[in-house]
Amino acid sequence: MQIIRFAELKAEPWRNGGGVTREIARQASEDGGWNWRVSIADVAKAGDFSVFPGMERVLTVIEGELLVLTVDGAGHAMEKYRPFRFDGGAATSAELPTGDIRDLNVITRAAACKGYTSIIELSKKRAHPLFEGQLGVLLQGQAVASEAGAEPVDLGRYDAVTGSDEDSPEILGRGFLAVVSVDPVESTP
Repeated sequence: MQIIRFAELKAEPWRNGGGVTREIARQASEDGGWNWRVSIADVAKAGDFSVFPGMERVLTVIEGELLVLTVDGAGHAMEKYRPFRFDGGAATSAELPTGDIRDLNVITRAAACKGYTSIIELSKKRAHPLFEGQLGVLLQGQAVASEAGAEPVDLGRYDAVTGSDEDSPEILGRGFLAVVSVDPVESTP
């Protein structure tokens, strides 16, 4: 079981100075870039988003009340815990009508994979398993991660757990968990 502690992630400033990003995980691509990346970003001021041609984004507000995204001229009001999918190559700008926000970003190379984000409410009675290709991020509350034969490990806010099909880690507690799934895209002959 791999646990990625949010407190240990390095904050990288955006090119436009509008915030910082902490990368949780990525899969490298053959061209030296990446096929997918999962990160948490702090948005501190309104402005343009970085453009990622050939990529698809799923953005979820995880702290703060409201983010208004304008994607290729169309406005989208994004509330907390409601994932929103859009073209990473689209001209995108953000407004912060209620103040700073923090968001969870899943960015995938459209030709290689597809990303999904689901927000689930945790239970103290029924553990939520994480499988290969999944990453669980504790958004709020108290939770433990465990796998067969190992002691449960306490999770802090925004800590992440990687999934596995062999000894699938399970998350138990009270609060909300983002489950990020990245699936390979099947190429057609």
